[in-house]
Order: sequence, then structure tokens, then C-alpha cells
Amino acid sequence: MTVQRYAVPILLLFILVAFFLPLPLAPLFDLDEGAFSEATREMLVGGDYITTYLNGELRFDKPILIYWFQLLSVKLFGLNEFALRLPSAIAGALWAGAIYWFVKRLIDSQTAFLATLFMVVSLQINTIAKAAIADALLNLFIVLTMFLLYLYYIHRENRYLYGAFLAVGLGVLTKGPVAIMIPVIVTLIFFTLRGDFKGWLKMVFNPIGILIFAAVALPWYIAEYMAQGQAFIDGFFLKHNVSRFSSAMETHGGSVFYFIPVLIIGFLPFTYFAVRAIGGVRSYIQDDLKLYLFIWFAFVFLFFSFSGTKLPHYVIYGYTPLFILAASYVEKEVSRGWLIYPILFLSIVLLFFPDIATQLQSHIKDQLAVVLIESAYEIFDLNYRLMLLGVILFLLFLRFKITTKASILLGVAASMVVIVNYIFIPTYGKLMQQPIKEAALLAKKEGYQDIIMYKVNTPSFNVYYEGLVRKDQPQSGDIVLTKVPKLTDFGHYDTLYQNNGFALIKVKD
Repeated sequence: MTVQRYAVPILLLFILVAFFLPLPLAPLFDLDEGAFSEATREMLVGGDYITTYLNGELRFDKPILIYWFQLLSVKLFGLNEFALRLPSAIAGALWAGAIYWFVKRLIDSQTAFLATLFMVVSLQINTIAKAAIADALLNLFIVLTMFLLYLYYIHRENRYLYGAFLAVGLGVLTKGPVAIMIPVIVTLIFFTLRGDFKGWLKMVFNPIGILIFAAVALPWYIAEYMAQGQAFIDGFFLKHNVSRFSSAMETHGGSVFYFIPVLIIGFLPFTYFAVRAIGGVRSYIQDDLKLYLFIWFAFVFLFFSFSGTKLPHYVIYGYTPLFILAASYVEKEVSRGWLIYPILFLSIVLLFFPDIATQLQSHIKDQLAVVLIESAYEIFDLNYRLMLLGVILFLLFLRFKITTKASILLGVAASMVVIVNYIFIPTYGKLMQQPIKEAALLAKKEGYQDIIMYKVNTPSFNVYYEGLVRKDQPQSGDIVLTKVPKLTDFGHYDTLYQNNGFALIKVKD
């Protein structure tokens, strides 16, 4: 590799272009971005900084930290996509910085550069690291915890351990017990394999560390319990933690093989190196760092594979060690085809995305999806296809004209950032979310009151409308947001707004 002299500026440029510049380019996506953002808006309006609400009802899905950061950002920059997503983008940037710092310190600057580049441009991280949800922040704290605990293992200096307890406390404030579970079990396995179980006990039960954790994490949990009592225990701990592992929540189930395709697609465009890294497990036994990293990845992958509830972003908790292990395989012999063909195939699939969706239309039972597919050609238009054709031509140029591995890697990475952030996500957002945003802004402008959300769940509407909605059976005179296939449920109505699959109507007798 020949980019070491410019490694940090190159990474900063990729972070800027992948995490920060795209923040305002698409509307908030439902369900998750809309729900987090609306809970933050209601916190801003209601002034309750302890308990979160969604559409006026208690929301116990996640702890408080991401809402506090989003609230601060909104107060600084206004209620908009940029402000709501900014805390996640900052967390993503710090996450990338932590990878570079740790790997450069323990391995070398080249591996640090590659591992960080893999993290910044991979499909799943590229998407999640700037979304207005809690996952970028949680991953930052998990990564800091795991890095600091390994540094404690090799140096036995309490400063690393205290830093880890601090990071765990912040992680528990971000998403709950998962921030404890991953480091505790991974280090237990690792320390035990290395014959140092007593060292693990001493580490985990360090009294000063526990006090640091308690000082950071417990005050909000105590305050929330005092405010909401048993409802908090039932809603947060039992429903959104215990039940997520024991059973599939909100139909988010799947087989034990669920995360295999997620990993293959989510690690694009550098999946080849991830597969090589997983296949090299035998070589890690005698290497403390590589063994530690592999146990971290394997535990996350296996634990969530056997969890009742499965969502694609769960496996991301184990991506960071895989980025580092994968980076060590770049210098090995590899065909240019393995570097370019995965993203080239993705580009071709996205180029014909509306055509593929149309061919599958007859097999789709979701009526809203059918309506959206009918609008796809208008949204995924000539400009969309020309941009993707430009990327495809560039990738072919890399394949047949460029010979240096460093140039090919950077070209592939840049192509991935452009495809995800400047072509597909804004276009998909225009199809799926722009109508909801436009309907909400119209309702706000016209001063419509007491709006009913009928058989849709799009909390981003509340954010743009800047008000609550009712979920009830519509009556004559009501203003109703619904999806186009449900318009047949109404006898007479005036259409106030309709675009793609969504409509805002006024019900008549």
C-alpha cells in the first residue's frame, strides 16, 4: 500500500463525505428514525428530560442518552434531519477514530488505515452510522470498552480499566444491558482460555470501576423508576431486553442462519476479506489480539443468531473486530475481480432495481409495496440510472486499466460511498418518505388539527407536523393520513394530498 503518508487526511475525507455531508439528503426513515426523532421532539416540547414519549405514550424502547444528544443538537441547529442525525454521525466518526488509534498502536498504521476504511465504507455501517437512532452511539461505547479491556489485559494498568467501566456506563445509558453482556462474556471466554480466570474476576469486580459505572449509569435508571415505577421494569427490562432474546418481537424473527446473508451483504464492498478473516481462525490461537478479536466477533454472531428477535443491525456489534482481522488479509494475493465484482454486481442490481421490483410485483402481498413499485419508474428515473452507469463505467475502468491495489481499494471505497449516500438512499427516500414529509408540512401549514393516522405507523409525520396524531376510527370531518390501498375503506372523502403510496384526506358523510 502506498497511501500511508496521507492515511489520516484520506480517512477524514471519507468520513466527511460518508457520514456528515449526506445528513440532510433524505427525509427521516420510518419506523426507527421517525420514532427516535419524534420522541426527541416530544422531549423538547414537554420538557421531561427523564422519560421519553412517542405520540404521547410512554416509550421504554431505549435508555436516555441518544435523546439527550439529539435534543442538544436540535436546540443548536433546529428541528431537521441534519440536527437529528448529527449525534450519530459524530459517534460514527469517533468510532472510526477509535479503530485507527487502537490498531495503529497494537499492529501498524497500514492495518489501522485499512480497518478504518472498511468500517467507514461498508454498506451497513455507511447506513447506520448516521441514522437518527442509538446504534452508532452504542457501537462507539462497545468498541471503546473492548479496546480498553484488551489494553488492560496486556498492561494491567487501572487507567484502562476505569476507562472501560466509564464506557460501559455510557453504553448502558444508550441501549441497556447489551453494553455489559458483550464485554463481560467475551473477556470471560478469552481470559479463561488464557488461564487467567482470577485476573478476569479481579478486573470485573474492581470496586473503583464499579463505582464509576454506577455513578454514570444508575442515576437515570433510578430517576426513571421513581417516575414510572413497575411500568419501567416491565416495559424496558422485561419487554425490550428479556423478551427480545426469548421470542421474536414485532415479527422480527428468523432462522439461525439469518445473519449469514446479512454479513455477506452488510460487509460490502469488502466481503471477500471478511470471509478470509473468518476462515483463518486456526491461525489466531497463538495470537492474543487476533484470538480476542475473533471471540468478540464470534460471540456476537452466535448469540444473536440464537436470539428470538433478529434485526440486521444486531450483528454490527461484532463488526469492528472483523474489520481489523479482515484488514490483515489485504496484503495477501487477491484477484482484482474479488475487489471489484461484488460492488459491480451491486451497482447493476441497483441500476435495474425498478425493473426487478416490477417483475416481483405479482408475488408481493403487501398492497402498499405494490403501489410504491408502480411509482418506482418515476422516482428511479433517468438521472438515477445515469449516475449508476457512471459508477459502473468507473468500476470497469478500475478493473481493466488500474493495476495498483491501493488505487483499486480507494476507487471501490469511493464508489460505495457515492452509491449509498448520493444515489440510492436519497432516491429511495424520495419514493418512500418524501410523501409523508410533504403531507405533514402541508398539514402544519394549513393548521389542520386532530389528525388521525389510519392503518399506518409513520412517526416521522409527527416530527414534520410538529404535533401528535390520533390512532382511531375516522369519522366524518376528520383529517386522516393513510396509505393509498386503504382509501377503499372510506366512502366519500376529499383528497388534500396524495403521492406515491400515501394520502392525506378529509372524510365526508
